[in-house]
Amino acid sequence: MSLKIVVIGGVAGGATAAAKARRCNEDATIEIYERGQYVSYANCGLPYWIGREIEDSNSLLLMDPQKFWSKYRVRVHLGHEALSIDPDRKTVTVKSDSGKEIEVSYDKLILSQGALPIRLPVPGADLPHVASLRSVEDMFLIDKKIHQFQVRQAVVAGGGFIGLEMAEALMHRGIEVTVLERQNHVMPMLDPDIGAEFQKRLMDRGLRILSSTSLTGIDNNQVTLSDGSTLISQLVILAAGVKPEIDLARQANLKLGEAGGILVNESMLSSDPNIYAVGDMVEVEHKISGKKVRMPLAGPANRQGRVAGSNASGTPKKYGKVLGTSIVRCLSEVCASTGLNLMQARAAFGDSVRVSLSYDPNHASYYPGSNPILTKLIWNSNDGKILGAQILGLNGVDRRVDVISVAMAGGLAVEDLEELDLAYAPPFGSANDPVNVAGFVASNLRRGESFGIVPEDLIHLKEPYQIVDVREDMEHRQGFLKGALLFPLSNLRETYESLPKNILLITCCRKGQRGYLAERILRQKGFTVKNLLGGFMAAQRAGLPIESAKTSASES
Repeated sequence: MSLKIVVIGGVAGGATAAAKARRCNEDATIEIYERGQYVSYANCGLPYWIGREIEDSNSLLLMDPQKFWSKYRVRVHLGHEALSIDPDRKTVTVKSDSGKEIEVSYDKLILSQGALPIRLPVPGADLPHVASLRSVEDMFLIDKKIHQFQVRQAVVAGGGFIGLEMAEALMHRGIEVTVLERQNHVMPMLDPDIGAEFQKRLMDRGLRILSSTSLTGIDNNQVTLSDGSTLISQLVILAAGVKPEIDLARQANLKLGEAGGILVNESMLSSDPNIYAVGDMVEVEHKISGKKVRMPLAGPANRQGRVAGSNASGTPKKYGKVLGTSIVRCLSEVCASTGLNLMQARAAFGDSVRVSLSYDPNHASYYPGSNPILTKLIWNSNDGKILGAQILGLNGVDRRVDVISVAMAGGLAVEDLEELDLAYAPPFGSANDPVNVAGFVASNLRRGESFGIVPEDLIHLKEPYQIVDVREDMEHRQGFLKGALLFPLSNLRETYESLPKNILLITCCRKGQRGYLAERILRQKGFTVKNLLGGFMAAQRAGLPIESAKTSASES
């Protein structure tokens, strides 16, 4: 008898698993049971149809049951929800939309149920004008609610990927949006400095964001916030994150991990020898930390589906480790990350973790349309290996985070970034790409050619120090770090002898480059110096005390 493969759930992981299984085994019987009415669709594209950047909703539908059958001879059962698994008998109990229950046998089972939006336990969360976005059905429902409730003001509870993408979509529809984020900045997986800068840029573009604020109640036309205040709102989007849908797995006694997902091996096989699992519901190994993590992203789900489908059909295939490379765009601002954030890196590698910051144009500054890219590298001082990166800008962020992700996958060190031979022409980059420059900054620190300090560490510095502002007087007059002395780089070589001796000097410019040059000058003159990485802009983001200047600090 032919091998029978049953897939529970479609979309990214399940649909990919079924198609790969067929390509590997033409004789197998393959069936998908999907409780919704759509088996394969572009989940990540849903907010963009709501915002009307995508005009035709049908373009999001990648495969229907008829196409699945004609192309792959895979039978798809829509409107069928899996209720229970009997691993001993190798059967799944499934209920159709009509209420009829059937028992489906399998030789190999692939679970791809994904994750459910976290339903906030607040009064009013079940009101008609409250919604979450997970499926095509949700997308159409939100669009209907916009018209039904004549939405003029909306509240989005959650400042992660879906929250920001939905905020942007609603603003494109002319709706006034307030994003609530219970952490102190949007995209909480980012380091505080990058997250705060991203949030500031979004607010500068008109998005209202209330951080360190949560939703405590929902009424027909308003919401109540954790500080007791209220907001008028005709639509509430709950986007507080997702949790893995593992009830079936738990009932089948599959082993679960500390992160709350199904434990699988490199074949995507669970603790049961005949049950595979993929996507948002599983735990996989992080390439940098070695820890088991859940990674609810479409890319990993697709690749895991290919591995599970291949193995279930009898063709061995292994899944690698994850870096968690991700990107989000909101109101033209783009933020991307890969690998570990600073807190995760320090938890894994301790005091050997170092940070570097750099600002560079996305392409040649003399070519029209240049915009700065902020790059934060996190690396290990012992071997120079890159542990993570966070990048913020308007254009070219995607290319840079992908380059660094590949470098990390290949085990490259920060010194290797200096030598990467990247494509250059004025409309696309610079002779020294932002990735190269990030490597220059980190490598200088690692080789001891420069000694840097990030604003967060300056706050906790115990030894006495003096900040030396090396910007020009006009810049200094617009604000400076408390207690800073003004010694512009342009005449530092003539004025350095007036600087205090026998104390650590912290050079500070706007973004770090002139501070580095000043550090090099002063070191060679016998001073003990560290450069403030990211300069005055980074210090502002970190909340260091700022003073306004009527006269230069050195004159006063």
